[in-house]
Amino acid sequence: MDLKLFGEVFVTLLVIVDPPGMMPIFLALTGPLAARDRNRAAWQAVALALGVIVVFAVAGQTILAYLHVDLPALQAAGGLLLILVALELLTGKSDDPNQQATSNIALVPLGTPLLAGPGAIVATMLFVQQAGGFTDYLAIAAAIVAVMVAVWVVLRFSGGIVKVLRPGGIEVLTRIAGLLLAAIAVQLIADAIAAFVTQYLTMG
Repeated sequence: MDLKLFGEVFVTLLVIVDPPGMMPIFLALTGPLAARDRNRAAWQAVALALGVIVVFAVAGQTILAYLHVDLPALQAAGGLLLILVALELLTGKSDDPNQQATSNIALVPLGTPLLAGPGAIVATMLFVQQAGGFTDYLAIAAAIVAVMVAVWVVLRFSGGIVKVLRPGGIEVLTRIAGLLLAAIAVQLIADAIAAFVTQYLTMG
């Protein structure tokens, strides 16, 4: 296995996914849940993210070409989805977490587009395109799994922070997470618009 490539993919994806930055958003969305439900949300989110990244790594170009969708469009869609979640966190108008299915939170927005977002998908697709053989594919696959394991460890053991923060702290954290999420969403949309403009200028 190419350890240099493994290191490149691991570091790149780890920076994009940003487990420490993901923690406040995860806690804001799952803070009021029971510990068992929070742990289940962590592994469900990571499992979905792993599945999405693997699917796009293997057949990303084919899927996008078949649907006639450009990568910037995927990026903008992810940004719009995150804005909706951010508004709920900022205004406190999200559904009662006790009534909300854990799997819903885990799948959207945690699994995708936060963990398996446009950045992680595009980076993985580029690494796969540049791969030169089986050993390269093996290194990329191992790096993806290693990143997801790291994310799961961070999310799994973030429950201790909930006990320290208590409901008041979770409320503050929710607002901060909403602001961070809104900023991420705006950046995604801005990058998508810039990519569209560049693409059309190049075509023109």
